[in-house]
Amino acid sequence: MLRPLALLLAVSSLHAADPVALFIEGYAGQRSVAQGEEMPVHVSTTAAKYEIEVARLGAQREVVWKKSDVPGAAYPVPEDASANGCRWPESVRVPVGADWKSGYYEVALRAADTGGKWTHRGARTASSGTHFIVRQAKPGSTSKILLQLCTNTYNAYNNWGGFSVYAYNSLSNNQGHRVSFERPGPSQFSRWEHPFVKWAETNGYPLEFAANDDLEFHPEILASYKIVLSVGHDEYWSTPMRDNLEAWIAKGGNVAFFSGNTCCWQVRAEDNGRAFTCCKQNYHLDPVFQTRDFKLLSTAWSHHLLKRPENELTGVGFLWGGYMRSHGQFMDGDASFIVHRPDHWIFEGTGLKRGDRFGGKDTIVGYECDGCELEWKNGLPFATHKDGTPKSFEVLGTCPVRWHPDDVEWYEKWEIGRTGVACLGAYTNNGTVFTAATTDWAHGLQGNDVTVVRITKNVLDKLSK
Repeated sequence: MLRPLALLLAVSSLHAADPVALFIEGYAGQRSVAQGEEMPVHVSTTAAKYEIEVARLGAQREVVWKKSDVPGAAYPVPEDASANGCRWPESVRVPVGADWKSGYYEVALRAADTGGKWTHRGARTASSGTHFIVRQAKPGSTSKILLQLCTNTYNAYNNWGGFSVYAYNSLSNNQGHRVSFERPGPSQFSRWEHPFVKWAETNGYPLEFAANDDLEFHPEILASYKIVLSVGHDEYWSTPMRDNLEAWIAKGGNVAFFSGNTCCWQVRAEDNGRAFTCCKQNYHLDPVFQTRDFKLLSTAWSHHLLKRPENELTGVGFLWGGYMRSHGQFMDGDASFIVHRPDHWIFEGTGLKRGDRFGGKDTIVGYECDGCELEWKNGLPFATHKDGTPKSFEVLGTCPVRWHPDDVEWYEKWEIGRTGVACLGAYTNNGTVFTAATTDWAHGLQGNDVTVVRITKNVLDKLSK
């Protein structure tokens, strides 16, 4: 019979054997790979074994590869993981098939156990995921439409490890200036790009895919396409990305920005693309600022020191745009476009007349929108072109929007209290560039708005041939 002290020690030893928390997290080693290549995945887990499942998210979710009983191991999280990555070893390598469709691939990680040896014996499960993109090995062989996904934006908002490039979701409200791709974290694919992809693939528009920084590191793929698409929240661009796309437009390439807040901030890729820097409103902390050579300054593209407003690429920019039904701005506003030039080819077959509105049912104008400086003549809007908007840009639809003061009043050239205007439009510089000027255009496709659908078809049909 155990004495009281011996009994206490025995019970203590049981508790000492209680299991640690069950968790599993991981990240893909690259943003994208071509068909037939391999994707390294880095996983940290307390499970002895785990399962990995890879599925393409398109019109349907299609599982393409699965592996069970992968040996697990837990790794420490470096204090600087947000900026410099986790540095976990490769855990498993996914063999991307030559027959896998180009697209966005979800990596599901799953672990399970039966609890502790003596106590806490309930069954436990843990799951998380990551993602990667498969590029077409022979670009343009299945589609002349390239959708470059907003992977820079995914990384900018990711606060895994403590810091993103935003104060609101970073430790102690202290935003980071450098963010690594080599850490776990969610994407924004499901909010905007996936609805667009579902609609396109369901309606006979095959797409080929790339990551944002493929425009920087694999610009040669552009020559194989007729049109490049940006969908949703395409906020963070590097100088090489812009240089390569603008040069391609000048040679006759077409772009459709079914996106808003587009190309708002300049980033600098570092460590061969494993991380990027963006100092934003704290641009004076950027080492580039000290050199007085501001071309690569990681702040707003519209900043006067850069002298390269995003309007020159997209036709519109954030300084003349703002929020709709978001951040407390126009929370009961009519989130639709009013039509100004119904004879333009984008409106063909819509039956719209001047002054009509469309898209309100699905609130397609929001949550972040871009615009340009306007002057009005006989009730019609015209770009002034003082803000970098190309001379050939036509304003086809507008909707009032407004920025929250916290987002813009740091900029010394901001006009306090200004209301902006989301500007749907297009211009031509050898190639044609269309902009929807709103993050939420794809919500109109998701809601099957007949006008949004027809305009999208008009753009794809004309510019992808």
